[in-house]
Amino acid sequence: MKKHTTKFIVNPNANMGQAWRLAADLRPVMAEFGGADWAGTVYPTHAIELTRQAVEDGYDLIIAAGGDGTAHEVVNGLMEFPPEQRPRLGIVPLGSGNDFAHAMGMDEDPSKALQQIFTGEPHPIDIGVMEDDRGRREYFDNTVGIGFDAIVTIYSHSMPLLRGFLMYLAAVIKTIFLNHKPFHVEIALDGGETWEDSLLMLVLCNGPREGGGFHISPGASSNDGIFNLLAVRAVSRAMMFRLLPEFMRGTHLRFPQIRAETFQTLSLHSDRPLYIHCDGEVFAGFTSNLHTLKMELIPEALQVMA
Repeated sequence: MKKHTTKFIVNPNANMGQAWRLAADLRPVMAEFGGADWAGTVYPTHAIELTRQAVEDGYDLIIAAGGDGTAHEVVNGLMEFPPEQRPRLGIVPLGSGNDFAHAMGMDEDPSKALQQIFTGEPHPIDIGVMEDDRGRREYFDNTVGIGFDAIVTIYSHSMPLLRGFLMYLAAVIKTIFLNHKPFHVEIALDGGETWEDSLLMLVLCNGPREGGGFHISPGASSNDGIFNLLAVRAVSRAMMFRLLPEFMRGTHLRFPQIRAETFQTLSLHSDRPLYIHCDGEVFAGFTSNLHTLKMELIPEALQVMA
């Protein structure tokens, strides 16, 4: 029988292994608010299993302590259950990017974020679900990237000497030089007319930011009942470098090479295999043979403490 109503799931390997030390410093703060049962992840997808067990054990609050990948797994664990059975969610930013925590308004200081969770109010947020042409489904809380920024994500996972935004920036530069390959895509939004274009990058946003500081869709909100689409048309490498600081400032929407839309449901088909990241986790990498993707918004799916 559980002693506490809070389950604290921490990824000790987040932020190049720094998360465990940072999490240990949170124990006094946790004690002030009645404590929690702690669990550490030891392999990929483990947070999904830990979340599933925590829900079945009847916890009222599940805190994801780590990076965007940890939050992504906890969200996927929660979404396996019907709405009335899902506990509230808390986010403590201990990772490299922490973009979902940023979207939730969490303080960058982990101890202050933890205090926010225990003293704040629950806020409903939308969650997305996507399905590929093999029937594989996955939930997402922040962004899904196709093409350029999915390759950035793949490269960022192999840069052990860099951390945070600098790691993603280096991966962006590497991708511009090595993977400048547009793909032709057909997209239908909300069951309407299909439009076609040749794109370098397509990002589907529930939150405004990814990569630890690239403001992909500055107006995106996790509780407005819509997703935002951001597409970069096929442009030169020089133009990608020109757009890079604009993405860092969130001022890129003024360029004609950018297309922005809003939607609740989406389907797309590409002439080339799709490289996809989901909340910074690689969904389809360099061996991908996926060409079709569907997506749907689930309104007010989770309650986040902030």
